[in-house]
Amino acid sequence: MRVEVLDLNFLDRKGLIRAFLLRNGDSAALVETGPATGLESLMRGLEERGVAPRDVRQVFLTHIHLDHAGASGTLAELLPDATFYVHEVGAPHMIDPSRLLKSAGRIYGENMEALWGEVRPLPEDRLVRLKGGERLEAAGGEVVAHYTPGHAYHHLVYHEPESGAMFTGDVGGVRMPAAAYVRPPIVPPEFDPEAWQESIRKIREISPSSLWLTHGGEFADVERHLNQLEDRLRSWVEFVELRLKEGMDEEEILADLREYGDAELAELGADEETRQSYEFASAYWIAVSGLMRYFSRKGR
Repeated sequence: MRVEVLDLNFLDRKGLIRAFLLRNGDSAALVETGPATGLESLMRGLEERGVAPRDVRQVFLTHIHLDHAGASGTLAELLPDATFYVHEVGAPHMIDPSRLLKSAGRIYGENMEALWGEVRPLPEDRLVRLKGGERLEAAGGEVVAHYTPGHAYHHLVYHEPESGAMFTGDVGGVRMPAAAYVRPPIVPPEFDPEAWQESIRKIREISPSSLWLTHGGEFADVERHLNQLEDRLRSWVEFVELRLKEGMDEEEILADLREYGDAELAELGADEETRQSYEFASAYWIAVSGLMRYFSRKGR
């Protein structure tokens, strides 16, 4: 099975959101759909590679956030023979996205349409609910779904045993193409660092040969990548918790985290364009919101 990257040119930037095409002869599958605003790039990418809409039989969603799965309802119309796979907790929100849109609207406000486009319901008869542990047909081969909460309760990764490729969604972090820096994409309301650390341990146990990040691309330095993700996830949680204990408010914490994170990026050689790409893919203000929500739940 061959894996190819489809860049969705989100916000006219390379690497911010990517889908992955699995191919084996005339059989094809996708991992991620991206948002509706990336559909034109997605369909053009399939056409340029000689993949007809009816060739795509499976679409694997790591989780239901709009940057990963927002185009699913429309894509179901464009790919008439495709079955969509998603974790069972997220499935109801694909069938009826009203609560998902309401939650996202609280975060993105008036920018919802420009960022994510139209989010249509996914027909229930086109959807398969997963728990994790399933071995699934994919482009004439097989992928294995693994439950990996932490970024969200409904998060899965997909491992392709033949090549060793693992499609990590957001639990594998954000890392721009050709960059060394790994950032944990922390978002409200389901951020759970303990579960996320456990998911990283699970990925280590599976021992993939490469990580394919929706926000970034393919990376083969698996152990280094996971070590950095694990360390940064822990350090960011501790960083914000310390400032909460000191009585700082959300705006002050955001300013401190931005300074801290930008210094980390600079230390690993990131230029200004790369720094901006990280901010578009995983903004500090959303991370602070997710961390504040987490500590509020914990009574801390």
